Amino acid sequence: MSSSAAQTAPERPPSDTRSTVAEARGRRLHPARATPVRQAVATLATLLGLATVAAPAGAATATTTTTDPATPASGGASADAAPAPTVAGPGLRLCSDPALAPAGTGDDRQRPLFLSAGQLTLRPDIAAQAAGGVDLRQGATRIRAEQLDYDAVRDTVQVQGPVELESPAARVRGQSLQMQVSRLQGHVLAPEFELTALGAGGSARRLDLQGREQLQVEGARYSSCPRGSGLQPDWLLRADSVSFDLAAQEGVARGAVLEFLGVPILGAPVLSFPLGDERKSGWLPPTLVPVNSRNGLTIGAPYYWNIAPDHDATLTPVFYSRLGLGLQGEARWLRPRDEGQFDGAWLPHDRVAGTDRHHERLRLDGTRDGGWRYTLDWLRASDDDYWKDFSGALDSRTPRLLNQSGRVEWQLPAAWGEGQAWAAVQRWQVLQTALAADRIDVPYERAPQLGMALAPALPMGLRLQAGGELDRFQRADGLAPDSSHPQGWRARASLALERRFGHSGAWLTPRLQTQLTRYELDADGSPALRHAQRIIPTASIEGGLAFDHQGRYFGLDQQVSLEPRLLYVHTPRVDQSGLPLFDTAERDFNLVSLFATNPYLGGDRVADAQMLTLGTTLRWVDVASGAETLRLGAAQRLRFADQRTTLSGEPLTQRFSDVLLEGATSLFKPWHQELTLQYSPDQNSIVRSVAQVRYQPGPYRTLSMGYSMTRAASEQLQAGWQWPVWRGSARPLGAADGCGGTVYAVGRINYSLREARATDALLGVEYDAGCWIGRVALRRQSTGSDQATTALMWQLEFTGLSRIGSSPLQTLKDNVPGYQLLREADESYR
Repeated sequence: MSSSAAQTAPERPPSDTRSTVAEARGRRLHPARATPVRQAVATLATLLGLATVAAPAGAATATTTTTDPATPASGGASADAAPAPTVAGPGLRLCSDPALAPAGTGDDRQRPLFLSAGQLTLRPDIAAQAAGGVDLRQGATRIRAEQLDYDAVRDTVQVQGPVELESPAARVRGQSLQMQVSRLQGHVLAPEFELTALGAGGSARRLDLQGREQLQVEGARYSSCPRGSGLQPDWLLRADSVSFDLAAQEGVARGAVLEFLGVPILGAPVLSFPLGDERKSGWLPPTLVPVNSRNGLTIGAPYYWNIAPDHDATLTPVFYSRLGLGLQGEARWLRPRDEGQFDGAWLPHDRVAGTDRHHERLRLDGTRDGGWRYTLDWLRASDDDYWKDFSGALDSRTPRLLNQSGRVEWQLPAAWGEGQAWAAVQRWQVLQTALAADRIDVPYERAPQLGMALAPALPMGLRLQAGGELDRFQRADGLAPDSSHPQGWRARASLALERRFGHSGAWLTPRLQTQLTRYELDADGSPALRHAQRIIPTASIEGGLAFDHQGRYFGLDQQVSLEPRLLYVHTPRVDQSGLPLFDTAERDFNLVSLFATNPYLGGDRVADAQMLTLGTTLRWVDVASGAETLRLGAAQRLRFADQRTTLSGEPLTQRFSDVLLEGATSLFKPWHQELTLQYSPDQNSIVRSVAQVRYQPGPYRTLSMGYSMTRAASEQLQAGWQWPVWRGSARPLGAADGCGGTVYAVGRINYSLREARATDALLGVEYDAGCWIGRVALRRQSTGSDQATTALMWQLEFTGLSRIGSSPLQTLKDNVPGYQLLREADESYR
């Protein structure tokens, strides 16, 4: 308030004149005819030195610029010289003022304070009393009440009676208020509050405001479910006190009890929970697996340690009702040039096995100056049955074959052209079973593996590829070598020269390649072939055409391309029948393998060949979206001579290889279909087929069916789904008066037609109630021809609080094709 304005204003008697008020919200007002009330309001406005006053006929408003209470207002009148209370109410023509609009971010202490009421009594620069529809605003803070006392010296507000408060952190209704306005510090009694950023809130005995982003409630009832008269929320957190720190994105409840559908399910002296995606240290909600056919009831209490922005760790004491007490742990770090993760579990004494059990895994990936890079993936388990008893604990695509490998790479200097050198070690831990039918072949280990590859630039468009590798092969798990499984060293080198002619529409690439391999086997190997070597040349020529056309097909503008392709390979026969098979296997039958010069992977076999491969691909691509509408492909090999170098030792006399046919289409949206067939002309039948159909009309709606068959080997059906099966009609969602959410069925089944049994099954249900999500999943996983492990997983996800239970989310993502996390937006359906 300005004292200079008070000095020029006419004197007014100390009266308690009152008038009704209607606040002008930034609108333009037309001149009003002067009345005694309007004249009194105008006089008070002059006294106060108001820069902007919005007061239509019959209204009383005031505005003042506040400062920190610790700093006296400059030029302000002293308390002793203060004029008597006066009343404001002009009939003025006003323009819009941005200060009247809702405030954004910034320091509210630098913003003017606006006060309007039906009755307003002022003592300039000292105090104001307001009654009848009181509305006080400063920046993003707003107070509504029927009676309010404002102390301008201390910048405090007191309200006795019903009050509404809006602040950057929360909206509050209570029965009394005391607060320092600019600092947003004070308390509200008997509040009902709503955290605007979270959409959650509740009621309490007292709410303490501690600034723009912090508050504490005592005797709290907190939930994100609908609250109000007659509404009982589905989940409710009762606590002696709850502190909310919106800056740190953390909530801490003391003396907490979590109720779900009126039943207490969790109690803790201190319970911390996230208010966003920020990481924080503290105890996490417990994990619980109520049913496991091998371990019984499993309960875990994880503690999360946020060590640094790029380091964290989780320690989880675990209780297994059948096995005993154990400990699980995980540590992660992520630096600009290094990242890694360590996880493991330890069971000091398994009451069933009678021994300690454990597993550990370490993963590293990093780079260094000069083109260096290193990787490490090391996984080990204590015993052969670990993968059965702790299903899912071993994060590996092959849970019975545990990889233990490390590799260092070096990008060679530019003077060499493109090049790379490496050193690596690869070991395996094989988890075998007692049943001979379920045992797996033990692979070879490489320790060490040293190699180099170069591709120097040559003139005239020539391209040279040179490489070599030295490997030491030995049997995994220390098994002794024998005549059929020797071990020793293998050195191999390769040199290839090629030249590409043509352009993207028509091209031809002749290629010459020579491969040299030498073996130095241990004395336990075959004596005749202990120092064997071979040199095998290969000549090939590959070419292709590309025809493009744009037109309207299937009701859409399409880019149509036809891409025929051929490959001719000539490799003379070199006897390799006595050489070991360290890492060699036959390639899968697909378009990539059909256009490879050698049908085998690895370095121990190079097939003799005089063959021609022909293939073509026809595509339709939607011009607008770039999505593939339809794809058709076919390929076949023609052999001009028998192939005598085979893994079985029997010559391959088939002149025409099997025909590969494949197709995929999304033409009939939202359907997507894929089909691959391997047809044998000699048998006049299909020997291998894979078919997939998926229907995905929108978010959280997917149905898939699959069929795979390999003649005389396997035949399987697969089905997966995520689909809403029931939608409740109760409103509002999340109130315990009725089920108003949506129930989703999720699952996947793999069924063996040859064995007439389900090899793997996952059945689950998800329920989205708006303010919470419940998940239950039952998984049965085959661990042998006549053995299986069954586990029940469940989870409760409370919006605005946390998740409780043993999460089946990763299991659902890995096993249900097209599965989508509830509440997860997907732009492709919008």
